Amino acid sequence: MLTDSPAPSPVTATHCPYCSLQCGMGLRTASGAQGGLEVVPRDFPVNRGALCGKGSSAPALLSRGLRLTEPLIRRASGRLEPAGWQEALALIAGRLGSVREERGADAVGVFGGGGLTNEKAYALGKFARVVLGTSQIDYNGRFCMSSAAAAHQRAFGLDRGLPFPLEDVARTGCVILAGSNLAETMPPAVRHLRELRENGGTLIVIDPRRTRTAEQADLHLAPRPGTDLALALGLLHLVVAQGRADEAFIAERTTGWEAARTAVMAHWPELVEKITGVPVPQLRAAVDLFCDAPDGMVLTARGAEQHATGTDTVGAWINFCLATGRAGRPLSGYGCLTGQGNGQGGREHGQKADQLPGYRKLTDPAARAHVAGVWGVEADALPGPGRSAYELLDALGGEVRALLVMGSNPVVSAPRAAHVESRLRSLDFLAVADVVLSETAELADVVLPVTQWAEETGTMTNLEGRVLLRRAALAPPDGVRSDLSVLNSLAELMSCPRTAEGFPADPEEVFAELRLASAGGPADYRGISYDRIEAEDGVFWPCPDEGHPGTPRLFLDRFATADGRARFVEVTHRGPDEETDAEYPVVLTTGRVLAQYQSGAQTRRVPELNAAAPGAFVEMHPLLAGRIGVADGDAVTVTSRRGHATAPARVTAAIRSDTVFMPFHWAGEGRANNLTNPALDPVSKMPEFKACAVRVERAGAAG
Repeated sequence: MLTDSPAPSPVTATHCPYCSLQCGMGLRTASGAQGGLEVVPRDFPVNRGALCGKGSSAPALLSRGLRLTEPLIRRASGRLEPAGWQEALALIAGRLGSVREERGADAVGVFGGGGLTNEKAYALGKFARVVLGTSQIDYNGRFCMSSAAAAHQRAFGLDRGLPFPLEDVARTGCVILAGSNLAETMPPAVRHLRELRENGGTLIVIDPRRTRTAEQADLHLAPRPGTDLALALGLLHLVVAQGRADEAFIAERTTGWEAARTAVMAHWPELVEKITGVPVPQLRAAVDLFCDAPDGMVLTARGAEQHATGTDTVGAWINFCLATGRAGRPLSGYGCLTGQGNGQGGREHGQKADQLPGYRKLTDPAARAHVAGVWGVEADALPGPGRSAYELLDALGGEVRALLVMGSNPVVSAPRAAHVESRLRSLDFLAVADVVLSETAELADVVLPVTQWAEETGTMTNLEGRVLLRRAALAPPDGVRSDLSVLNSLAELMSCPRTAEGFPADPEEVFAELRLASAGGPADYRGISYDRIEAEDGVFWPCPDEGHPGTPRLFLDRFATADGRARFVEVTHRGPDEETDAEYPVVLTTGRVLAQYQSGAQTRRVPELNAAAPGAFVEMHPLLAGRIGVADGDAVTVTSRRGHATAPARVTAAIRSDTVFMPFHWAGEGRANNLTNPALDPVSKMPEFKACAVRVERAGAAG
């Protein structure tokens, strides 16, 4: 007798837990599947059902053996041991409170993450400023897109990663992709580049390595790391010298051109070739491809931005777009390919050292008054701006004695990582809330196990400025709570007024308050609701009221400055903070690989991802390998002025002979960030991850 097959479980529409594309996916329960869930395709604009290996394997981390399921407290033995929630929360509240009482509010710090939902980022910033009363809060997104954000603000008066939907990329005439290996960091987005070329457009990739992305380009420019600013200025020099500037657009839509043009004329092609190593004919070819197209875009990522000159480098690219009339028009403009899952929303709603919700400035009296009114506190009670991310980490154990970390692993991801690790160890008290026992959590006095993306509901804002909704697909294991629940409990234990309504554990309640706090601000979410997000495949901010359609494309009528004009910024070339010399003759640059993500705290625990990328390596040119006497696979030690790292050599002609590359996903002896330079951009406070002087030797030969 035939029996009916059981009906499939309902599918929960949600988004990938990793990068800023926030690819759409579906989840449904399935016995025998990793983590109890299987991923099903979901047609969503940014990925059209496609996922990379990280997204398709994401449920694996829900498996009980890979993640935290109970609080841990460091006992007298020095070991982290299981504990109950009541004891763990009471210990955190007591220790944070005692440090605040004995040393002042700014002796307590908070370090957030670019993967936290908007609701969590909002609540964390509010918790720091209202409950703790501290100015010492920042997040790891400072290490990601802060230079582009600063340049956006300076030129356009508003920061949103992309001022247009990603789908516009395929329809423009020419794209300059500066410092992005999109094929490995955001694989589903590559189809937009492929469609660009199928539609007759051209692609220029700027990268010191011939990456999978560069292999798809019509033109690949390979500058020496740390010279991106000179390259952008050199291209703009050629635009001016060849009479290709759009004088009508400049006159109608911009200010500051005369000073910017005067500055750029000092960067003639032959000088730029000497600085960057990019031949003059290639510089001219790039200008021809871009200017001959009817429209064009410049998209930057960390390769161009993670420098002590990152803000000026992005500013130079914005100048290039403005001078050629490729901004504030359909299918044209400058955009930043934001990295982390909520890198955009994370910097909009208050976990950044100098900001309040809605992308308001903490130094603006009107902004303080508005947000204080929503929070039910006096504006004067809100602290002022605090230290930036690296400055905060560097102050640990000194002026900052206790730290609460949510969703970040700075032991692996911060520059000068061994020093940061020593600062974390010197704290009087460290509490970490995370999904897994990361390298940072291993140092903590208390570790709290918190929910993952599939176990909680909340909003994210992707690289387009599209506000999205993740829906919970299953309940978390017993013993696991949400970050919002943690903040609610801590606020209550620390006797915060208005606790019950001020720190709800329900994400939709938090989002309702976020909407009020952001209303009238640059990143205005007032008209966005969970229902609208679900009905419209996300809503683009700004969206000031429920009748507003959202804003997929910014700046078409005016820029977000007082006079509506974009601002040219006068910039000149400055080299990397640290030049090579006889002792450190090679340049190190760092980045990501396809199968791992950020500090690797999650992806290194997924067997299929770890099998594809099991450890660190040092990519080098055959000429360098021959000079130091190593072959492919030999262990080599890379040494900078800050430390050393050891990993196998990966010998390839796809990198400059004066440069080595290391991915930064691993701890231990292959920790690339032991080497990196914490020199900060003076505007954005971005560390210089992408260029430092090193020497490379066969392992064991290092003196």
